Amino acid sequence: MAPRCTSWALCSMLAAKGARVLVLEKYVIPGGSSGYYRRDGFTFDVGSSVMFGFSDKGNLNLITQALEAVGHKMEVIPDPSTVHFHLPGDLSVLVHREYDDFIAELVNKFPHEKEGILKFYGTCWKIFNSLNSLELKSLEEPLYLFGQFFQKPLECLTLAYYLPQNAGDIARKFIKDQQLLSFIDAECFIVSTVNALQTPMINASMVLCDRHFGGINYPVGGVGGIAMSLADGLVDKGSEICYKANVTNVILENGKAVGVRLSNGKEFFAKTVISNATRWDTFGKLLKVEELPEEEKNFQKNYVKASSFLSIHMGVKASVLPADTDCHHFVLEDDWANLEKSYGSIFLSIPTVLDPSLAPEGHHILHIFTTAGIEDWEGLSRKDYEKKKELMASEIIKRLEKKLFPGLQDAIVLKEVGSPKTHRRFLARNDGTYGPMPRGKPKGLLAMPFNTTSIDGLYCVGDSCFPGQGVIAVAFSGIMCAHRVAADIGLEQRSPVLDAGLLGLLRWFRTLA
Repeated sequence: MAPRCTSWALCSMLAAKGARVLVLEKYVIPGGSSGYYRRDGFTFDVGSSVMFGFSDKGNLNLITQALEAVGHKMEVIPDPSTVHFHLPGDLSVLVHREYDDFIAELVNKFPHEKEGILKFYGTCWKIFNSLNSLELKSLEEPLYLFGQFFQKPLECLTLAYYLPQNAGDIARKFIKDQQLLSFIDAECFIVSTVNALQTPMINASMVLCDRHFGGINYPVGGVGGIAMSLADGLVDKGSEICYKANVTNVILENGKAVGVRLSNGKEFFAKTVISNATRWDTFGKLLKVEELPEEEKNFQKNYVKASSFLSIHMGVKASVLPADTDCHHFVLEDDWANLEKSYGSIFLSIPTVLDPSLAPEGHHILHIFTTAGIEDWEGLSRKDYEKKKELMASEIIKRLEKKLFPGLQDAIVLKEVGSPKTHRRFLARNDGTYGPMPRGKPKGLLAMPFNTTSIDGLYCVGDSCFPGQGVIAVAFSGIMCAHRVAADIGLEQRSPVLDAGLLGLLRWFRTLA
């Protein structure tokens, strides 16, 4: 039983393996932050419009695999670029779909760092190719791990070597130019909301390479179609979905998770309970335990909640945008020091550049994000809250007018603003958080918890599980959890003896972080 979008991929995989799955979705449609909504002829993506893992090749096309598992396929539109960076010092870098074009542009900006650029991104490819050569399943399942090691020992050793390392440290081995290092910080920030020194190298490599290997591919009709297709496939496989199902408690019997209770008092019982809530919500709200399990204490010792977002969804007259406008933009105007500050940087998507059907003729959609902490929005009267939303949105729009699109304010025909409180309410995420953020400099991914928990029968999935944040990483978490659960309920081969020993070793290894 699992709410939210990550779990649609997870549940589709479990259903395809023969499990009977019940999905409890709090909202009225599937998807969560990968859902959609419609207003006045516009179809808005709730969250990111930058879709990784949606290609037709390799092993990291995890969204494609999840859809195929339930007999579905979606038409996609290739994006010729990933993002256009607009950075301090008038640094402008377009991340082309073709890797060689991107490298040529970056080397043109930093000719003195050509060797360092090739070595850093070359290391990313080394890691990505190792990952992409493996059949991605649960790292907690011993038979899988041993099988992969014997088949691909070099690739497994490569990943083990980089597992405790961060992108910033690797970049600094090869690159000295501070502006270029700051650019790599921005590359990592749009994935993890932290700089490169705090971004695990494996996570960075997945994103920095898949955008060229499989490319960014936008689903026709909008991102919300992914969850809708997965939900349809899930039902086709004999599983069930309950909407407007607000889970408030995980039911325990003799220390084992046996079901859940909804806000209306209704209870559901199952052999396995899977939570796609954050670990703060799962162990702070859904579970009623006297003491936090040791593994969760370690998680909260190593990670804090990242900020939430101020989001602005707008419909605008198409005439305000240049004809050759790129789909995605990242704006940090004046000072690199503002990169990680609230409202410091702006991420903008214009999905109608790829799929004009999302808006009425002669119009575009602009979807704008900037980081914001919920503490800025608490304690306000309704009037002051609405006034603050309009004020902050107006300031962001003025910045975009100045940097990219003169006359933007006058071209707006529809505008809706969401605060961190909006995200907390509709996405049921603690403080509206984007996900976990390291308290300090992490040892790569060593401290990230896996899908199993110390509560028998309870699993966690999503961005507060290994391997962390980002579209590919979160999808990977779902695939891993599906494999692990399938093994535990007898739908996949497993070895209990190896299992106990390896799990103990993995948990001990993580405590070293």
